Amino acid sequence: MTQDRTLFDGPYLKGKILIASPLIGDPRFDRSVVYMCAHGDDHAMGIIINKPMRLRLPTLFEQLGVQSEIEVPDRAVLDGGPVDRDRGFVLHSDDFLHEPATLMISGGLALTATNDILEAMASPSPPRRSTLALGYAGWEAGQLEDEIAANAWLVAEADEDLVFGESHEAKWSAAMRKLGVNPEHLTGSSGHA
Repeated sequence: MTQDRTLFDGPYLKGKILIASPLIGDPRFDRSVVYMCAHGDDHAMGIIINKPMRLRLPTLFEQLGVQSEIEVPDRAVLDGGPVDRDRGFVLHSDDFLHEPATLMISGGLALTATNDILEAMASPSPPRRSTLALGYAGWEAGQLEDEIAANAWLVAEADEDLVFGESHEAKWSAAMRKLGVNPEHLTGSSGHA
């Protein structure tokens, strides 16, 4: 896993979550919750945190030849988004730092996309919390802002339990409730008078 530093600059929605509205219009993001790792004038980048794959962490570590000193937790690998799907990204607590590869995001969370984090996750001293995703969600300059203006995304504060929780199917509803929105009352079309 290599890291392209140009993906990880900018402060705007960094550290927030995006919640796909019923108006998203893109099946790849239906009911998605995206943790924003970077957002600037020329790009935005996030990891979908509620779309588990069938692939499990111990199986991926075995496929990659990561030697484990501990029993690796049997957690799902996440489908992090449609960009660079063969590349791994680990969201983790900021108690792991490998400069310059680790991007400190906010609220005690960080992102690392090198083998160093995999080795740490398989060691007796792993990050306190972590989740691994393949791929990411990316936007070009102005694209995300246009989608937010079109009500495709709602923005909320992130918290560790939402980011790292394993009840993936409940994250979208939980994120909506953070905004005071009852997800059962939402529809994908607007009414006409």
